[in-house]
Amino acid sequence: MASLEVIATILQETAELHARLPRDQQLLIAEAGGVMADALKAGRKLIWFGNGGSATQSQHMAGEFVGRFRRERRSLPSVSLTENMASVTAIANDYAYEQIFSRQLEGLAQPGDVALGLSTSGSSPNVIQALRTAKTLQVRTIGLTGRSGGQMAAVCDVCICVPSAVTARIQEAHLTIGHILCELIEEALLGSEPPTTA
Repeated sequence: MASLEVIATILQETAELHARLPRDQQLLIAEAGGVMADALKAGRKLIWFGNGGSATQSQHMAGEFVGRFRRERRSLPSVSLTENMASVTAIANDYAYEQIFSRQLEGLAQPGDVALGLSTSGSSPNVIQALRTAKTLQVRTIGLTGRSGGQMAAVCDVCICVPSAVTARIQEAHLTIGHILCELIEEALLGSEPPTTA
């Protein structure tokens, strides 16, 4: 019975959090989608990064754009800075772990690109440093975080803060937000026709 109570509690927390997101963050999600769509229309790229679970979500989201989400379309330029372990470990070893994303941005980012940093706390040093570096490179910055936004709130052009202090719930919401952004961008690029895939 205790297991069922745990399951029910988690499902209720998740449902309530997702229900609050449209009220609290709808305008910011729409703004982020607009920034991303404008960049892609201009031939620029999306650059994702984060640590741990946020690293895998960065790869997931980059893949949705390079492959497809729900619509048949051309591949869109989108990369995750967590994919190249040779680069990540070399930079961590030769420079500092705090530079694993910012150093890659220096080599890969161009003005007009969009850098998307994920951090459930909003205070991951390597994510913050990368967002600051992005600004010096004339790259737009979007943050996905939790709680009150931490340091990310001050260094992002758009900062989407999930109103929770529970890491798992924040990560689940980030996945939902990422999928919403995918759908918004496909609509912006292709119009509002029905999706071609389930």
